Amino acid sequence: MIEPVKKQRVGLFDLRYVLALLFVVYGVVLTVMGIAFTSQAGLDKAAGVNINLWGGIVMLVVGILFGLWARLRPIVVTTAEPADDATGAGES
Repeated sequence: MIEPVKKQRVGLFDLRYVLALLFVVYGVVLTVMGIAFTSQAGLDKAAGVNINLWGGIVMLVVGILFGLWARLRPIVVTTAEPADDATGAGES
């Protein structure tokens, strides 16, 4: 007998949402630090590159991509329904 298959979305424990949130939060902090609190001495140490700004922008992009990935391709778990026949197959 063919058992019906149920598909369930599992979004509560999806690690991609947690990673997206962390990347976005740290990206915002680094971007603000790069825009508002960068000194000439800090730029001289980094060979003229505003590393906080660029690192923050990259982290924002990665966080947004993780969020989109988790939203567009959710984790789907398939579960089989137990069979209700005379042989008792499917019962635990």
